[in-house]
Amino acid sequence: MNDADAKSLFDHALAVLHGNDRGNYIVPAGDLYPHQWLWDSCFISIGLRHLDVERAQQEIESLLRGQWANGMVPHIIFDPHPRHRRDHNIWQSWLNPHAPNGVITSGLTQPPMLAEAIIRVGQKMKLVDRRSWYAKIYPHLLAYHQWLYKDRASDSGLIILLHPYESGMDNSPPEVYEIREHAWPWWLKLLEVSRLDWPVNLVRRDVRHVPPGQRMSNVNAIAYWALLHHLRNRSYDSHDILSHKPKFALEDLAFNCILIRANKLLKDIAKSIGKELPEDIAEAMKHTEEALDTLWDEQTCRYYSRCLSGDSIYEATIATLLPLYAGVVTQKRAEELVRLMKKRTQFRTNFPLPSVPTISHSFNPEKYWQGPTWVNMNWLIMDGLDRYSFKLEAEELKKKTLKMVAEHGSYEYFNPLDGSPAGAPNFSWTAALTIDLLKS
Repeated sequence: MNDADAKSLFDHALAVLHGNDRGNYIVPAGDLYPHQWLWDSCFISIGLRHLDVERAQQEIESLLRGQWANGMVPHIIFDPHPRHRRDHNIWQSWLNPHAPNGVITSGLTQPPMLAEAIIRVGQKMKLVDRRSWYAKIYPHLLAYHQWLYKDRASDSGLIILLHPYESGMDNSPPEVYEIREHAWPWWLKLLEVSRLDWPVNLVRRDVRHVPPGQRMSNVNAIAYWALLHHLRNRSYDSHDILSHKPKFALEDLAFNCILIRANKLLKDIAKSIGKELPEDIAEAMKHTEEALDTLWDEQTCRYYSRCLSGDSIYEATIATLLPLYAGVVTQKRAEELVRLMKKRTQFRTNFPLPSVPTISHSFNPEKYWQGPTWVNMNWLIMDGLDRYSFKLEAEELKKKTLKMVAEHGSYEYFNPLDGSPAGAPNFSWTAALTIDLLKS
């Protein structure tokens, strides 16, 4: 990409961020996503740091205003305007005594990208300012990781998700499998067979902005809402939910890979300000690293998410490559993952990386998390490739990612076969991570 093309792409990405800026935070995409989302803002701050480091800090600190008293960082902080009253009432997070006063949030979390964002923003600051900011943020970050281990750790050492929303990849095949197996109401089976689910389109925001064929099915959306209602009835109390045979409980591969990397970065932040992690959480972090290897399947040579029962969910997704980002697998295992990434029947497409292997029965190049390529997933895997010294592979992925955005704009996701855009236009993390790739 020549300098003129790079500048044009940079200007486009900058305009997207300006258009979605709501003052203290940037929304993912206008009317479709009108609130602040956890991992979206983390990726957004990574791009913002190249433009205005104080604004990048503000993006992160805006997330923390919604942190619960028990340490959880919720995946949505809602715009308080009365026009969003329906969103507020669907969640009713105030039912939990730990929910913050004066801030309306969801009752679930999302992949813990917070430590990565804090580190990346800190890299743009002078040492004295960085340490001061780390000292300010550290108690919040530590409390979040402590909550994950106190409320959500399984006996295996991996973190349990209670809803597909928590994976960030809501419609990914393992999430769909788990909810269909364990959280599919009998009445929804009748609705699916009778095909009387169409009225749901009247209340679905996403299909008013994106073609329905690119989103999850109506029956899946209903199942997700029904599960949310169940969690709300238990006031989002993780201990209560897990002690009563949860309807949905998943040891999600992607979430735990991101957590392992976040744990390492939390240690780095603590060390930089002269803090020592509490012994119990340091031990728990080590346990999670060791547990990652139990998600590896020797026969298929890939990683899978797992049910709480201990059974692997043999639905292959891009998550099988995320142990590269986690950074704790052996070089030999990393080489196996790179070989998998390069296979035409798996993840090698004209515009990589597809969110589901092309050979999968679930593969659909334009359907939400069931085939499209996402810039944030490419970014995570590029980072892992680079740290494992697969420099050429990382550079190739970077070039193809930038080419895709340059040709079609900052869309939510893209068709991995031809690069055509799908999902919401003017999507913030696509724009922010494009800026980061151009500046790195």
